[in-house]
Amino acid sequence: MSEWIPIARVDDIPVLGSRCVKREFGLDVAVFRNDRNEVFALLDRCPHKGGPLSQGIVFGTHVACPLHNWTIGLDSGCAKEPDEGCAPRFAVMVEEGVVHLDAEELEHLATDLTRPVAGPARRTEPA
Repeated sequence: MSEWIPIARVDDIPVLGSRCVKREFGLDVAVFRNDRNEVFALLDRCPHKGGPLSQGIVFGTHVACPLHNWTIGLDSGCAKEPDEGCAPRFAVMVEEGVVHLDAEELEHLATDLTRPVAGPARRTEPA
């Protein structure tokens, strides 16, 4: 049986927006709310270049990554074709207006994934 951790009230998540849940290990979890008050949770990392999905635009059951506008399904975590890849999904339970996430998933799911780090541009000089 799952242990559910209360994260926030549904009303604390903006409509067509998100909130981030910090974890001790691994990247944050983005919790999204759409215009039908449905709540979804994904790792806050686009499968393309690692963009922060929590900063994207929510529409219907999708979020547009703020870096390259990839469309990611909130219900599946998967990119819309022709793009490929998936962001890990987290189980969500809403009870009496409170959003809960699974404790086991928060502790272990996708803790090995990192966000790409941009470095300085290097130019190779002609010989």
